[in-house]
This record gives sequence, structure tokens and C-alpha cells, in this order.
Amino acid sequence: MLKWTLIVVISLASLAGFSALVGSMLPKGHRASRMTTLAAAPAVVFGVITDFARAPEWRRDVKQVEIVPDDGHGRIVREHGKQGVVPYRVEVIEPSSKLVMRIADPSLPYGGSWTYALRPSGAGTEITITEDGQVFNPIFRIMQKLFFSPYASIDAYLDDLRKRVRS
Repeated sequence: MLKWTLIVVISLASLAGFSALVGSMLPKGHRASRMTTLAAAPAVVFGVITDFARAPEWRRDVKQVEIVPDDGHGRIVREHGKQGVVPYRVEVIEPSSKLVMRIADPSLPYGGSWTYALRPSGAGTEITITEDGQVFNPIFRIMQKLFFSPYASIDAYLDDLRKRVRS
């Protein structure tokens, strides 16, 4: 029994070591971007995405939001959801055209920014969301590469936003 336990422990440690080695060779950074057109004016869409306190009403991944006043470096928006508590710093806010938010907690195993670019498109709005992300832990990097789409969060956000501006 001890022999089999030792074989299993050594095998798992080898797998973790190999995963960390491969993950360390993968780039920390990634870029994912999606664009869609919504049937609402840019001012309306921008109003929805910057009304942070109401995000739990329409975003399926957000349960609660706390807004921290600007400390001279930008307002902090703390989202409580499936990923735990993630604070975002509002870096750029250009009404009806651009919003940039950056993860404001360097202790998280990931970081990066989301850029929302809006422009008029007929009677609606073309919105492009770009995630410039980093995954710091090499084992998480390989897991992301194998099991998670870098587009999943953006796709879910755009789906929820589409439903919100339609209602």
C-alpha cells in the first residue's frame, strides 16, 4: 500500500512540476477583443456600463458592487462575484466613447485592463471590448490555455449588456 501511495504522490508532483515548467514558457500576457453592434445610442450604452452600482441588476457574474471615492488615482469599483472580490480602478472615462478599467489588486494571480470603445453605428452603437490580461502563476497559465477561453468573460458581458439595453 505504501508503495502505491508513493507512486501516486511522485506522479502528481511530477505532473505539477511539468505543468509549471510548460506554463512558465507561456506568455504572461494575452489580448482578447470582441466587437458587436447594439440597438441603442452611445450615450445610453455608456450610461449603462458606467452605472457601476446597478451592474448586479443585469450582469450575471456580479452579485454586489462597492464604489470607493477617487483617491487621486481614479475611482475604485469593487465587484463581488464568482471570482471573489475584484477591485477595478477607473483609469479613463470619456463620456459616450471610452472607458478603461484596470484590476487594482496586485496580490491577485491575474491582472490587466478592460477597454470599452464605443462609436455611433447608424441608430445604434458599435462597442469593442478589449481585455489586456496577465496570468502570473504558470500553473494557472497552462490551465487557462487548456481549459478556459480568454473570450468567455467578454462574451458573457456583451450578452448581458445586449439584454440590458434591449429592455
